[in-house]
Amino acid sequence: MRPGGRHRPPGRTVTGMDIGIVGAGHIGGNLTRAFTRLGHTVRVANSRDPGTLADLAEETGATAVHAADAARGAELVVVTIPQGRVPDLAPDLLDPLPDGSVVVDTGNYYPQRDGRLDDVEDGTPETVWTARHLDPRGRLHWVKAFNGIQAEHLLSAGRPAGDPGRRALPLAGDSAQAKQVVGGLVDQLGFDAVDAGTLAESWRQQPGTPVYGAEAGVEGITAALAAAAPERPAAFRG
Repeated sequence: MRPGGRHRPPGRTVTGMDIGIVGAGHIGGNLTRAFTRLGHTVRVANSRDPGTLADLAEETGATAVHAADAARGAELVVVTIPQGRVPDLAPDLLDPLPDGSVVVDTGNYYPQRDGRLDDVEDGTPETVWTARHLDPRGRLHWVKAFNGIQAEHLLSAGRPAGDPGRRALPLAGDSAQAKQVVGGLVDQLGFDAVDAGTLAESWRQQPGTPVYGAEAGVEGITAALAAAAPERPAAFRG
């Protein structure tokens, strides 16, 4: 497949998945709400005690856990924390996952928040950088997704398949099967999934690119991915 994904991957039907979410900020909280509404089992963790997530757990039926337990028994894990906090996570955080499990990274690098990350500044795609920290043996299938959508739109902007106003979201990864799984979740949330290429090409959807924050359908998202340039914009450099 050519860079930028120039086609939409078929979404695998995903029902009743066991999902672990590491991070309970705006994106993590709303993914917890959305996935539980869809009938998935969710364990959600933040950097503090699970008791701080009692309200979210009561609202959604998710189970609040310590970060070390988020991946235990999970079929898929979402990592959704500030980029600069990734090295603070336990290096064995994802060890409970079997080889080949899917990990979704929603992260974005904002140097004003995260501090300067030299490797990212020098061109390492953000999700590649995160995967190197949390999956140094390369056992898992990483997909960059949900990084350019406003958190509230995860709950409010979804539309049925075929709706002329249905938006699309880009996702990038090296495993076609993993992208099909994540594409299935994207479809359940009410969006079309556009394949943005490999993890090495995931810079196409980083902050400052045409697709970042774009509210468009498949054609518009595909065009935005194609228009991206690999140089990080000055506003997103440290």
